[in-house]
Amino acid sequence: MIDTQGNGLVFLLCIPRSGSSLSTVMLQNHSRIFATQEMWFLMNLVDLSKADSRAYGGSSIIRQFYQAMVSEDIFEKACRSFALEIYNGFLEGSGADFIVDKSPRYYYMLEWLDRLFPQSRRIHLQRNPLSVAASFKKVNRHTGEGFDLIQSLNHSKLNMKAVDLTLGLTRLNDYFAEAHPLAYELKYEQLVMKPQEELEKLCAFLGITYEQGMERYGQFVDSTKSDMFYSMGVGDPFLSSHQEAHQDSVNNWKNILERQEVELYCRVLGANLFHRMGYSEQLQEAEDWTGVQFQAEPDTEVLERLKQQLVLATECRWQPNYRMDAPMNGAKDRSPIHSGSEEKESAKMDPSLAAMATIRQLQAALRAADQRLERGYTERERLKKQLHAAHSKLQRIKSWIPFGHRISAWASQRKIVRGGKS
Repeated sequence: MIDTQGNGLVFLLCIPRSGSSLSTVMLQNHSRIFATQEMWFLMNLVDLSKADSRAYGGSSIIRQFYQAMVSEDIFEKACRSFALEIYNGFLEGSGADFIVDKSPRYYYMLEWLDRLFPQSRRIHLQRNPLSVAASFKKVNRHTGEGFDLIQSLNHSKLNMKAVDLTLGLTRLNDYFAEAHPLAYELKYEQLVMKPQEELEKLCAFLGITYEQGMERYGQFVDSTKSDMFYSMGVGDPFLSSHQEAHQDSVNNWKNILERQEVELYCRVLGANLFHRMGYSEQLQEAEDWTGVQFQAEPDTEVLERLKQQLVLATECRWQPNYRMDAPMNGAKDRSPIHSGSEEKESAKMDPSLAAMATIRQLQAALRAADQRLERGYTERERLKKQLHAAHSKLQRIKSWIPFGHRISAWASQRKIVRGGKS
């Protein structure tokens, strides 16, 4: 179970489209890990005091309540208790020792994560920024939403994808700039090229033994964990079309991005960030392709504009160049996440608890699937109404056509000739 310090809790930190769904679908196959699709609820908790407008009113009262009556310590304690109920509720009876919370955009609240669960482990998932931008464009084209990288970076209003690709990326690299015993860097490119080797190292970091075949996620597609994962309907929409990791997306950014997009994006990020992340070779490819040698420093004007847009929209305040907190005393010598026998004896588990856990997971999967079906039904009904309205309008227009012909015939019969002109 997760304790108040965060022992047993692992955060998979990255920006969206970095390969977090692939990492999670592999990790969830380990018997001692509970990992599912994006949770995001901690972001909702951290902004709980910023009450949105509701039909029942009271937004200003709620804000005043949190600001005047609830201290920061009490608020954090209450949020921690709520989170522990959620996390440990997932773990109860599952046979797993700890949970992986994979939620892109947790870069939004790194300071708060450190205060809430200081002993949690954190995995920093890295991917070539150009591939991330290409993935945004590819996925949004697939879903029909569309994504224009240049327009997003230059827009006068907040665009969270632009924030992901710039502020989120730099913030995470600042956060993990120094080695930390509770932090681990995982590269997407290495994971898809050598999945077993990378998972073995990742499991060692977590203090557990790699389980054979966990990287071949297609073999677990009929499991309860897998049902829950795919029922959420978020993450990579192309993941289910493969049985295991592949390298098709490693270097396909040239086939998706335009030269102008690559030039602008690299200029905004600056060359130093590519070097810090270990993507100097990819930066060189971009320079060769565009014919531009990029400056070391980022475009501070663009970054500052995006930062102000984010602050205005969310009221969030980040510590400049924030780094992962120093470890607690003795953290370097700390034993694995859970002490005791490495091998989990499932036979010792209460079978009723295990059955209840399975039921809860299946119920969650059914609820998520039902909600997706409901959204699909609502959208279908909306389109039917729209089609009916368009059809009615078309019929009204058609009804005017014979009347228009009669007016033309009448006008031609009433020609008046004056001065030789009709």
